[in-house]
Amino acid sequence: MNVQNAKFIKSAAAPKDFISNGLPQVAFAGKSNVGKSSVINRLVNRRNFARVGATPGKTAHVNYFLIDERAYFVDLPGYGYAKVSLTEKQRWAKLMETYFQDSGRIDCGVLIVDARHDPTADDKLMAGWFKGTGRPLLIVANKVDKLNATGLKGCGEKIREGLELGAETPVILFSAEKGTGREALLKEIENIANC
Repeated sequence: MNVQNAKFIKSAAAPKDFISNGLPQVAFAGKSNVGKSSVINRLVNRRNFARVGATPGKTAHVNYFLIDERAYFVDLPGYGYAKVSLTEKQRWAKLMETYFQDSGRIDCGVLIVDARHDPTADDKLMAGWFKGTGRPLLIVANKVDKLNATGLKGCGEKIREGLELGAETPVILFSAEKGTGREALLKEIENIANC
């Protein structure tokens, strides 16, 4: 799969706008300030492909990116930190809930967490949503470039335990800044989504 052959397709503000055309969907989720868009940008090797904002919470819709005409990278709204109104947070929650209700929609889930911290309650909730689909899940521990050698040691296991994951779920140490883990993540996505 040539991930550099990538294009934005649409931004779904409501469930009626979701894409269901049979192509595999790789859904990316994470806290509003975890660097989700930066991870996607690193994967496709483009600086501003998925919109990165100075203020967390820029992804307010379900954004679809077509990769090599073979699969979608689906950028889900961030959760947790975003400074938006309660009404807007509730709209996001409903949009996400509806997206996850159709278990056939997701071929592979990618949950991005902060490598520097224990998983939050919201991270655990999102992991539960992904697990509920019955589809494979990948954990991306982003921002490993900000950890020293001591912090890196046991980082993956700490996240695995915090999210209550089995050994079959890969935890990939990643740096959107430096590119660490990019090839490992792409390989896992291609194997799981058959794209």
